[in-house]
Amino acid sequence: MIYYALHSSSFAWLISLLIVTSFCPLLQKPFFSNFGAIVTFAILGTFIASVVTGVLVYLGGRMYLMYGLPFVECLMFGALISATDPVTVLSIFQELGTDTNLYALVFGESVLNDAMAISLYRTMSIVRKHASSAQNFFMVIFRFLETFVGSMSAGVGVGFVSALLFKYAGLDVDNLQNLECCLFVLFPYFSYMLAEGLGLSGIVSILFTAIVMKHYSYSNLSENSQQFVSDFFHLISSLAETFTFIYMGFDIAMEKHSWSHLGFIFFSILFIVVARAANVFSCAYLVNLVRPVHRQIPLKHQKALWYSGLRGAMAFALALQSVHDLPEGRGQIIFTATTAIVVLSVLLIGGSTGTMLEALHVVGDSHDGHLGESFDVNNGYVAPSFKKDGTSGNGIKMKLKEFHKRTSSFTALDRNYLTPFFTSQNEDDEEEEEALLDERI
Repeated sequence: MIYYALHSSSFAWLISLLIVTSFCPLLQKPFFSNFGAIVTFAILGTFIASVVTGVLVYLGGRMYLMYGLPFVECLMFGALISATDPVTVLSIFQELGTDTNLYALVFGESVLNDAMAISLYRTMSIVRKHASSAQNFFMVIFRFLETFVGSMSAGVGVGFVSALLFKYAGLDVDNLQNLECCLFVLFPYFSYMLAEGLGLSGIVSILFTAIVMKHYSYSNLSENSQQFVSDFFHLISSLAETFTFIYMGFDIAMEKHSWSHLGFIFFSILFIVVARAANVFSCAYLVNLVRPVHRQIPLKHQKALWYSGLRGAMAFALALQSVHDLPEGRGQIIFTATTAIVVLSVLLIGGSTGTMLEALHVVGDSHDGHLGESFDVNNGYVAPSFKKDGTSGNGIKMKLKEFHKRTSSFTALDRNYLTPFFTSQNEDDEEEEEALLDERI
């Protein structure tokens, strides 16, 4: 049951990624135009938040402010609690209307950082079981790369194979559309089973399979099949998400909790707030270093990102797993603290999101379009209210600009070579989609 809950929550977010980015044209372009920033927040930012949280919890225990945990277990707690799940915030964003780029950043980070949090948690769990390897820093790095990069490679590989299959197999005829839909549904599951069979993370693998299948495989389906898989994935997404939160509700009422360490909960909340700030503002600074002025992330959007870091199903599921991974009741303490953090963040942050958006002037600001209206031909932000720092020319900034240049080159490579090779979409179709998007904006 625990194992199913863990993977059900991730599968729900996976399907949400497929649904929103594949079948909502107004979010698809902001998501991929901000993909570099999303990856920065999801990977580097989650790593920063995990380490900061783990170190602060460890120091808090050493100073007798809270229950003390071993350092590796503090890092495990930091990894699991860094997975964000802002379902409530996103629904309010969409209801009130906010900038599509801000929506894409919050949504994209919440999806991709699940993979990072899972990889970090599994790495720390392996290090804890093999105490001798914990002394070798390079072994820790290797374990993480083995889990994350290996799972990502498996997922991307399966996604590319599916794209070629749907392009050349000729399944888009009337009597084979059922087979086409079945294969499209089963390929992500195959990616999951392949990764698990290789001792990797199936959740991370299936996530990247979904991204590749969205970008390449989906356009190779027939029109009827596209509509069917859209409805099917929407149904599965709703069922998985509903089951997860029902399970959370029952578990909160029925599971044994350890409420004798309220100081651990209180200081964990404070440390998470600090770690979230270190995550968002440091990553936004790095992103703004390589972006032109008109595409920089405004300070008010950074504040909204910081405020939107709810903890949800993934943090809860990993904490539930920690009950079995950690001995002597320490997993129970982490699980109780995580449960309290999830409930409080949903109630307090989710309930005050509307007020926060109005206070930051993210809603109703004439300089920022609403959801579905703010995306311009430059695929970026409007000019922020603050000026770019004039101190340029340092080595770090030059390296970041070079990385940005290479990323742009990869975008051109994808547009000119990968997309024509893996999809049957021709230039006329792309021009029609561009025209349709311009009309809707």
